[in-house]
Amino acid sequence: MSQEIRGIPLDWFIILSSILFCIGVMGVLYRRNAIIIFMSIELMLNAVNLLFVAFSAYHGDAAGQVFVFFTMAVAAAEIAVGLAILVVMYRNTKSVDIDILNRLKG
Repeated sequence: MSQEIRGIPLDWFIILSSILFCIGVMGVLYRRNAIIIFMSIELMLNAVNLLFVAFSAYHGDAAGQVFVFFTMAVAAAEIAVGLAILVVMYRNTKSVDIDILNRLKG
């Protein structure tokens, strides 16, 4: 696998990952829908995971790929908890708009 990745310049992986990460940041900053925000966070995590795998394969070390495995496990747990929070929020407010969360403070 490292032979295939070494055929593609590492700069391309960095550029692609940067673009994906920036799209994720824009989704978190400018969207009000909680589901879109969770998807944007996952996009940012996957951008970082892409870099971990690319650097790991480029240097011939499996440590980055092992770290991606643990990152994906944490991301799956985060999504499970986040979706549970969304279900409770939707039951209470009938919306997934995060601006409505201010009503739940009192």
